[in-house]
Formats: sequence, structure tokens, C-alpha cells
Amino acid sequence: MSVATRSRSGGRAGRRALRTAPDHEMLPGLTRKLPLCEPLDQDQIERLDDASMKILEEVGIIFRDAIALDDWRKAGAKVEGERVYLDRGLVRELIRTIPSSFTYHARNPANNVPLGGNRSMFVPMTGAPFIRDLDDERRNPTLDDLAMFHKLSHMLPAMHSSAHHIVEPYDHPISHRHLRITYSSIKYSDKTFMGMTTSPKNAEDVVEMCALLFGEDYLEDHPVTTGNCNGNSPLVWDETMLGAMRAFSRRNQPVLCSPFVLGGANTPASVVPAVAQLNAEALSALAYTQVIRKGAPAIYGHYLSTVSMKSGAPMAGTPEISLMNFLIGQLARYYNVPWRTSGSLGGAKTFDAQAGYESAATLSAVIHAGANYIWHAAGWNEAGMHCSVAKFIVDAEQCAMAYRMAEGPRWDDFDEALSAVRDVGPGGHYLGHPHTQENFQRAFFMPDMFDNNSIEQWKAEGEVEITERALTQARKLLLEYQEPKLDEAKNEALLDYIARREREIPAEDALNQDY
Repeated sequence: MSVATRSRSGGRAGRRALRTAPDHEMLPGLTRKLPLCEPLDQDQIERLDDASMKILEEVGIIFRDAIALDDWRKAGAKVEGERVYLDRGLVRELIRTIPSSFTYHARNPANNVPLGGNRSMFVPMTGAPFIRDLDDERRNPTLDDLAMFHKLSHMLPAMHSSAHHIVEPYDHPISHRHLRITYSSIKYSDKTFMGMTTSPKNAEDVVEMCALLFGEDYLEDHPVTTGNCNGNSPLVWDETMLGAMRAFSRRNQPVLCSPFVLGGANTPASVVPAVAQLNAEALSALAYTQVIRKGAPAIYGHYLSTVSMKSGAPMAGTPEISLMNFLIGQLARYYNVPWRTSGSLGGAKTFDAQAGYESAATLSAVIHAGANYIWHAAGWNEAGMHCSVAKFIVDAEQCAMAYRMAEGPRWDDFDEALSAVRDVGPGGHYLGHPHTQENFQRAFFMPDMFDNNSIEQWKAEGEVEITERALTQARKLLLEYQEPKLDEAKNEALLDYIARREREIPAEDALNQDY
């Protein structure tokens, strides 16, 4: 049901009931209608492209993986030791077969998400080794904490995915975690989800679990999950990531090809040359996905940060990061491939003003840059070291606000609203006019997490700050949560698979590389 339909059904009493009833329906995948911020002219795009191609042709990329090196030889690349030199013609020929758009298919088809072109999605943060919990205490997370975040992801309308290991479940052996993480993503939400790529064997397990959930044949032409493969900047792809990439691409599942950029540390200390290197790294991986399987979906990715020359620590929300996102967006569109970035990054240690400023600056920039897959969009803090429940809630509302902005101006009630001007006339007010009564909910976004009351009313209501408001909202959502039940036969098949793999894989505090 659309917002417009919801706001115009059942008369005044019906509208009041709808306003007070919980509404956790996922927003459709975002269709952006705002102009893009594109600082580069065509000559500059081509100059950057040429610089990246020269890096690939003259400097080369290390592929620390015997299978990949053999694949590249067969594809016609020049291979010397572990270094692969890629001719620009070969690179262009390969990336041309990457789909410019596709649709993620969720176990609930109502939550399918188109991606590419002007279509975007928001995905929670992942990988946090610590949590700031419902009491705002920083501690080690558990599998129950991960389940909590998957439940919240399911209920927050602007989150289009349950991601995967939003926080690390320390109460399970490292070698088994990928199984429990994947099951949690599937069980507690019926949105699309991400798949672990911590080792090739783990990636294979994830895709096998997807086949149990959706069917082996279904995976052949339906993207259902996402693998992320990080490069080791500068100019290295390793065996773990390449093996995981093969596990996903062979089964026609999308891979984020993501150089891990710390600007000034593992790239030149300058925006445009840093992007030239990042672009070369991303193109080499994107091309390799097509060596693995022609036509497999792939996403131009990156993790993007700059480094403080005072401390060496990664920084977020800086102007150079925004500029790099603008440039990367233009390059991805030049190659006609979807692209991924990070949405709400910050380095603050608590959910404070720094966290808000950094995240808002980053999120606004990536919306105007035209990003498609907006990862780390909720919860990220302390440079990714912890996921904050409070920030998770507020970030998700910020994503809903960014969603509304990116939709652009609405014209569907233009004539009706202009008629209200005639009805009210000079000196009147619109609060009681039928158009206002019908449209106020959709006319202006009304945040739940921001307090816009007078200071007198705020004091009378207990002087509640935003962190406490957000934690209260999280508790409320968890009380309202209703699990989207898995088909019983599929649930049993998944649990049987997990039990078998946990018997086969030694319960070790090490990645599963061999079993």
C-alpha cells in the first residue's frame, strides 16, 4: 500500500488509526530523481580512465592465487610470477558483459530490490567486533545480539537488507560463525541479505544455504545474496578473496569488488590519483568476475577512508571522501556498472555530535553521487569497531529522510494544493483545510527521533536526549517484532546442513580454509 493510499483511506478516524498503528513495511528500492553531483567533465573522466588503464598495463596487479593466475593466462593476459598485466582492450571487453542493472530477490517477493542506474538500496553496517547495546554499554557481541540487529533490520522501513555479521558473535567458534550468521540473516528477516566471504569454503557454504532456501535452479538467474571481496591496496588481490569471488560468481551471485582504500596510506595522498589507483584495482576484479563467468552480476565497490596525518587513524566525513565518491560515481556510470559505497561512517566513540556530523556528511554525499548499493548505512561508529543500537535506529531514520529527498519533488497534488490557496485566502491558515488533513503525513517528513518541541515541553517530558529516545524506540520495535516464519521443510534443511558442516569443520578460532 502506498503512502498516498494509506493517508486517504477510512476518513478521519481511519487516518488516526493508521497514524497510531505500527508500520514496518519496507520502502521499495529507491528510485533517485535528483540531479547528480558530477565534478568531472568528459575529458577528465577519460584522463582518469587512461591513468587507470596505464596502471593495469604498465604496473600490473598482484593476484596471489594460482587458479586466478591460470585463468588470466587462458584469458590472454600477460602474467609474470604473481603479477598480471591487463591490456585495456581486454578489460573493456570483459566489463562490458557485467549487467548494468539487476534485481535482488528476497524470500518475500514484496521485498525484492532493483539495483543499478537510478535505483539504490540501503544496507546496515557489518563487521563490528563490539556492540553498544540496549543499555549503551560497549561490550563483546553474541549471536543473540546479531539476531537483535537482524530483527531491527527487518522492521526498519529504509533498510533493504539484513546484511550478515552486523556484529561478530563471539559465543561461537570462528570456523562455524559463517553458518550461524547466514542462518540468522535468513531466519529473522525476509529481506535480501549478504553472504560471508571470510574464506572460499565459507563462501561455498553460504551459496549452498541459498540454494536450500531458494532452489539450485533459481540461483542460476536470480541474484539473492551479495558477496564482498576486499582488495589489499595498493594493487593486490589475495587467495582468500579471489576464492570467495569464484564461489559467488560461478553461481551467478553478485560480488562487490571493493578495494580497501586508506587515502594517503595505501594510495597517493591526493584525491584524483588515489581514485585512479582505486579504479584500476576495482576494474581488475570486475574483469575477473567475467573471466569466472561471463554475464555474472558484479558491483564496482570500495571501502573509502582517508588517514589522519597526525595519528594514522582512518577518518570519516571529510570533504575529500565526498569528492572521491563523486568521482567514483562518474567512473562507474562511464563503465555502465552498478556501484557500492558506504553510507553513514564515523569515528566517534559514542553516539555524539561528531557521529551525527560525520554520518550526515557522508550519507548526503553518496546520495548526490548516485550510489546504488549503500552499505554501512546504519549503526557504524568508532571507525567500524562497534555497532551502536541507538545510532542504528537514528541512521535508519536518516536513510528514510535521504530516501525522501532523493525521490525529488512531488507534483501529484499540485492543482489540489493550489486550490487550497484560493480557499484560505490572505491572512488565513491551512491547518484545518481538507488538503492539509489529507496530505500532512506525506507532505513533510516528521522524524520520530528528533525532538522539535519547545524547550518547556521537552523539560516537562523529562529532558530525554536522542540516545535514550533511540534506545527506547529499539526496545519498542523488538516488542512489536513478529518473525517472518521460514517454510518448515526449508528451515529443517538449513539446520541439517549447519549441523553437518559443524561436524565436518573443526571448532577452531580460525577461519575455515580446508573443510
